Amino acid sequence: MKRRKICVVTTSRADYGLLRGLMEAIRADGALQLQVIASGMHFSARLGNTWKDIVADGFQIDERVRMDLEGESAQANLESLGASISGFAQAVSRLKPDILVLLGDRFELLAPAISALMLQIPIAHIHGGELSEGAIDDSVRHAITKMASIHFPAAEVYRRRILAMGEQRNRVFNFGAPGLDQIRNSRLLSREELAGELDLSCSGPFAIITYHPVTRDITCVDDQIGALLNAVKRSKITAVFTAANADAQGARINARLKAFCEAAPRVYRWIPHLGHQRYLSCLAHCDLMIGNSSSGLTEAPSFRLPVVNVGDRQKGRVKGKNVIDVRCTSNGIVAGIRRALSPSFRASLRGMRSPYERYRDGRVNERIKDVLRKTDISGDFLKKHFNDVRWRVIS
Repeated sequence: MKRRKICVVTTSRADYGLLRGLMEAIRADGALQLQVIASGMHFSARLGNTWKDIVADGFQIDERVRMDLEGESAQANLESLGASISGFAQAVSRLKPDILVLLGDRFELLAPAISALMLQIPIAHIHGGELSEGAIDDSVRHAITKMASIHFPAAEVYRRRILAMGEQRNRVFNFGAPGLDQIRNSRLLSREELAGELDLSCSGPFAIITYHPVTRDITCVDDQIGALLNAVKRSKITAVFTAANADAQGARINARLKAFCEAAPRVYRWIPHLGHQRYLSCLAHCDLMIGNSSSGLTEAPSFRLPVVNVGDRQKGRVKGKNVIDVRCTSNGIVAGIRRALSPSFRASLRGMRSPYERYRDGRVNERIKDVLRKTDISGDFLKKHFNDVRWRVIS
């Protein structure tokens, strides 16, 4: 029997961490053949050459599509995106997958999505239906939803939103966030082991900090980073900083963060790419997270980790009780840090449940894999029928 070819596209350390479990599930199923296309930030030396993590985990990279993403400007990223469409078209044509899997909302994903659309290959999209009003990711995510034929939103409100966009009910599956499986299925470092790995003292208040460009407002990046770093210094916390992504002004942010850490290496550590185990271990043992990463909303709630969510980048997303929204001002961030570290706030998180965990059994990826294996993609599967919303007319 011919195995169904499932091609997974990964463009960054972030989406690979969320896709890794699904890739393992596909590889372990004898009815499926895993194909991997790596692109985007994976091949940036500045961001850690994270394609090596894929290989180290035992996966074969079947195609490599280079994109020059150094986070300098929107124009440069746009030109790189345009050039990469040809690379993805060639890669997908060579692999001839039965289904192409995309996760999230990064602008780089437009290239493989367009390629699959034009080559008439069904797209399965993970994490659709979400909102992040402070970033252009919203428009990218919704565009991919309309190009995709199978959908795996991470929460019920997102499933309903995809249905409101006209997608068919029998093709939209809410199993929860697949990246959360790794929390239940991974061995994490102890707090002492983590401190040794980071070469930092974890005895006092200890934070993990990630700040990405706010792509709807990239003109004030220096003020934003200045407010963040001033608040961190005022709060007298120890912190590990990870790198911003390759959006416009990402390189500028990283230069500021790196210089800040190098000026006080016993208190702050700059580690652009923590890797799977160290990152999850930070979520398990840090006292708080600061920044504007979606990880604060999806993974952090499973650890009941307080999150100081800075600014509007994640505005519109479903949030757990662990998230404290603050304005991007020094005073606002300081107040958020104080609240996150307060005994009363930490006590309020006891027993909280992540809005992105539906079953809490570590089998989200198995469920997604089963849908990819069993869905009948023959005949007119690619012909999309718009599922009209029934409106109640008010006279």
